[in-house]
Amino acid sequence: MLITKETIIGELVRNYPEAIDILMNFGMGCIGCPASQAESIQDAALVHGINVNELLEELKEKLDK
Repeated sequence: MLITKETIIGELVRNYPEAIDILMNFGMGCIGCPASQAESIQDAALVHGINVNELLEELKEKLDK
């Protein structure tokens, strides 16, 4: 799975359950909320005040193998 800013968090978590820890470490504590199931990484990062590029770098480094 290619991880991009447009990747939906629900899809990311279904494909990579280990992404939950990464997202939570960045301050996204509501991974299980209904909105996250249809929200892109970019949209969630904006809502939570997270640098989307840093988050993507971490996700790709640890998950996108």
